[in-house]
Amino acid sequence: MTEVAPDLEGLKREAAREALTRVTSGMRLGLGTGSTMAHFLDLLGEALASGTLTDVVGVPTSIRTAEHARRLSIPLGSLHELQPLDLAVDGADEVDPNLDLVKGLGGALLREKMVVQAARRFVVIADDSKVVPRLGTRSPLPVEVVPFSWESHLALLEELGGRPVLRVEDGGVAVKTDNGNLILDVHFQGGITDPASLERALLPRAGVVDTGLFLGMAAEAVLAGEGGIRVHSRAGEVDP
Repeated sequence: MTEVAPDLEGLKREAAREALTRVTSGMRLGLGTGSTMAHFLDLLGEALASGTLTDVVGVPTSIRTAEHARRLSIPLGSLHELQPLDLAVDGADEVDPNLDLVKGLGGALLREKMVVQAARRFVVIADDSKVVPRLGTRSPLPVEVVPFSWESHLALLEELGGRPVLRVEDGGVAVKTDNGNLILDVHFQGGITDPASLERALLPRAGVVDTGLFLGMAAEAVLAGEGGIRVHSRAGEVDP
């Protein structure tokens, strides 16, 4: 019997649809970046156009998200004007059992973290392929660094057990974030044993802007799989 591959885009859309039920009229939203968030933006735009939701304004975490939202006539504002935000919604590259995350494969990790920190509540949306037993087992850890002498960080990252690789586009040109920085994708064989310690080792280092570790930030994860929607909160699994 031939196995049918799951409809990942359909699963992402269902997760986005469930997350949209957390949005009410008048909210100030943090709008994340990525393929799952694209579905959320489409659904939010439809709800605003139909009048199901009104007076919602968002803070985009990337130029890409801002452009997408403007095409859908989703009102946007700046973080410093709208904080504190009522809710931030974003995807993730990895979600562990503690609702700790790896984010940043889309290159927007710094702005995403700024927006999440300014929100009263953060909801993650993803398909269940992003669920991992340990962070770093499915994807590398993105680390955003300033361009100046970025190579100077490689030795430390290797000492910390990682294998850092500069993120490049086709043709070998280094990828630059919306902030003009570079990203080192750090691979950890067997995953990251102590994410909190790794974060403490990296953040004080001059030239390291931020990491894709989002620890203790998510209140809820909406995960879509072939069996339907599962919602995990810090209190455990709940019904959607």
